[in-house]
Amino acid sequence: MSADEVLRALGTMPAGLDAAEAAARLERHGPNRLPEPPRPSALARLARQFGNLLIVVLIIAAGITALLGHWIDTGVILAVVIVNAVIGFVQEGRAEQAMEALRDMLAPRASVLRGGQRQGVDASQLVPGDIVLIEAGDRVPADLRLIEVANLTAEEAMLTGESLPVRKALAPVAAEAPLGDRSSMAFSGTMIAEGTGTGVVVATGPATQIGRISDMMSAVEVLTTPLIAQMSRFAKVLTGFVLAVAALVLAFTSLVRGTPFAEGFIVVVGLIVAAIPEGLPAVLTVTLAIGVQRMAARSAIIRRLPSIETLGAVSVICSDKTGTLTRNEMVVARIATAEGDAEVGGAGYAPEGDVTGASGAALPGLGRIAALCNTAHLRHDGAWRVEGDPMEGALLALAGKLGAPWQDRPAPEAAIPFDARYRYMAVLQDGMILLKGAPEAVLSRCDSALGATGPLDRAAWEERAEAIAADGMRVLALAQKPHDGPALDHADVEAGLVLVGLVGLIDPPRPEAIAAVADCRRAGIAVKMITGDHAGTAAAIGRQIGLARPDRALTGAQIDALDDEALIGAAAGTDVFARTSPEHKLRLVMALQAPGAVVAMTGDGVNDAPALKRADAGIAMGQKGSQAAREASDLVLADDNFASIVEAVRQGRTVYENLKKVITFLLPVNGGESMSLIIAVLFALTLPITPLQILWVNMLSSVALAMALAFEPPEKGVMARPPRPASAPILSRFVLWRIMLVSVLFTIGIFGQFEMALATGADLDVARTMAVNTLVAMEVFYLFSVRYRHGASATVEGSRGTPAVLIALAVVLALQALLTYAPPLQALFGAAALSLSQLATCAAAGAVLLAVLEFDKRAAAFWKRSPTGDTA
Repeated sequence: MSADEVLRALGTMPAGLDAAEAAARLERHGPNRLPEPPRPSALARLARQFGNLLIVVLIIAAGITALLGHWIDTGVILAVVIVNAVIGFVQEGRAEQAMEALRDMLAPRASVLRGGQRQGVDASQLVPGDIVLIEAGDRVPADLRLIEVANLTAEEAMLTGESLPVRKALAPVAAEAPLGDRSSMAFSGTMIAEGTGTGVVVATGPATQIGRISDMMSAVEVLTTPLIAQMSRFAKVLTGFVLAVAALVLAFTSLVRGTPFAEGFIVVVGLIVAAIPEGLPAVLTVTLAIGVQRMAARSAIIRRLPSIETLGAVSVICSDKTGTLTRNEMVVARIATAEGDAEVGGAGYAPEGDVTGASGAALPGLGRIAALCNTAHLRHDGAWRVEGDPMEGALLALAGKLGAPWQDRPAPEAAIPFDARYRYMAVLQDGMILLKGAPEAVLSRCDSALGATGPLDRAAWEERAEAIAADGMRVLALAQKPHDGPALDHADVEAGLVLVGLVGLIDPPRPEAIAAVADCRRAGIAVKMITGDHAGTAAAIGRQIGLARPDRALTGAQIDALDDEALIGAAAGTDVFARTSPEHKLRLVMALQAPGAVVAMTGDGVNDAPALKRADAGIAMGQKGSQAAREASDLVLADDNFASIVEAVRQGRTVYENLKKVITFLLPVNGGESMSLIIAVLFALTLPITPLQILWVNMLSSVALAMALAFEPPEKGVMARPPRPASAPILSRFVLWRIMLVSVLFTIGIFGQFEMALATGADLDVARTMAVNTLVAMEVFYLFSVRYRHGASATVEGSRGTPAVLIALAVVLALQALLTYAPPLQALFGAAALSLSQLATCAAAGAVLLAVLEFDKRAAAFWKRSPTGDTA
């Protein structure tokens, strides 16, 4: 609609609403703020920590042990439960603050016309129909239809991803125009870069564009991380199996053996204590926390603990362009003059860098126009920054590179400010008109080119401009003309200009992003760019950073034309998406997730927040990113470095491998303990280890050794393997086989040592102490086998161990020495002192275990290499 039509439709006028009408509309529409969603109470967040099935089983086990008077068992189990709950509670404390960040982006004050008088009001008091005055530096307080503009530009990257300030105008645009093309609108939360304007409020609070994003955020479903889903399935399977076996054992003791129910129930409790890895939740949390600490050292802040592992499963990375893959700093990269083309070096807005290629009179002329036909300023406060239009800042930097004076510039004698109708600006300085603008607007006014003879070959210059634009650059033409007199108007530049040259400006890709994209592709991870910028610019940047399929860009309008099913196929086959809105980004993430991909989304603007929240791993920029994006994300890159994502994936994969090692380590230990108890029950034998001794091993020795696995560095080739399927069970066939094999070996070692000790005349306490020490010795040797999933353990390097392994060994040996020789612990746990020969016998069982497992590992490797082998 035209501005006049909007005023009539809203029942207002250029002088604004009167106070009574404004109050009535405020009552009708409500305050101009985003609604605050209900937040879970601290008690509800704490209660959620006890929803995990393993935790529930542990609580039940604690309750049963308490009923039976086993208070030490109860205390230890409850300690594990409480520690895990506290850690989870603290981690969730800041998990849902994205809505708060969005509300903070609304302007606190606004200048309005009420009854023809200008006054300042709280932005929350604005209503549809209010007339709002805006100027450079203001944050737009509501969605406005502009009715007056004077050289007005707005920074809308937070909503659209557009890398440059958008020039505003009054002319209506098509109703279906993308957000970035609605030049007659100013949107709530965006910043005015330059100029002044007046607009009528057309939407407030939830009805604004930022309000629509707020609604999308509240409606977005936060997905369960792959690890949480896998651990949930694992907990169900393990719990079901343990309870089923316990029920069978109870039925056997009661019905077949005729054991009194209470006595049989105590045995079953011992079996449950033996089978459930009590230390697993704590070790799991520590393993994730170590990955988080390693990422923090690389300037990547993990906001939700399981997210570090999710990064290891990522198969698709969707990246915003501006500020993520690119520097978000405009630079002049290319110059075209009549003497030839030149390449411009340097970084950012620093007025220093080499210009190689063409030479002649045109280059100094370009530098002079770039410096004087310019309203921006460069400041140096540790880094070069621009005040004003980024393109004009880049031209000032170019002037410095060309040797033109750019700092102490004289004020123009006369000027024609930029106007969207003419698409150029001009100044008068020392009898010369200096002009810059869009090539199509400038070339038509030029008769000749500086440094060339004869009339201007307009077609040839248009081809040169198109060639520069094809590389993703914004093209400006610079021209000049002698002029007499103090005044300057549009008639003075209609013809007779001399073209000095063309400049190509670009927001260049980050060099580290190019290397990171290559690393991702080698790791089997697809990289897709989703941006609000134009398709040509996006495709050019896609080619420069090395995307697999950069030449076909899918635009937001084309996405709107596809239903969800068609979008799934289009998203999988496209790597560049341009002119996208927040809705498009969210749909694309969901389309990529539909076939089962684990999707990471990077971004820095408010427009990225819904997609960041929906993605399996949301990655926000810490320096240039908005608070809303950071709060919606799982990972914040403090250095805004896309390359840090590759390191995050490496750490994520390492965390997952270490978690599998922990599970592969803990479950056979519990399996051996459980099978020893079951065999004793089935054959009416004396228990080789008591339930209290089992709890000692599970909560101290097993946990200490398993903690060492959490510190394992990445194995070789961790980034050479493709991403694992998100649906892949954590208990793979290899892990299940290893659990069964090692459980049997542990059972043989425990029972064999116990029976041999009794056969040689040892009393029950000595035999059980030997069984416990054999169990721990086998754990120690098994630890060295588990450390290397994809290589041999019986090597010099493998026997050396990491500092964490050596510390764990020292702790375990000290604990076992206390159990074996300290009288108070002997009395509590039914242990007895052992001789050196008895200890050597226990250690020998561990060495035999390692030898058997190394043989199994080498046999499996040979079988996998065999043409007839099962590679599963």
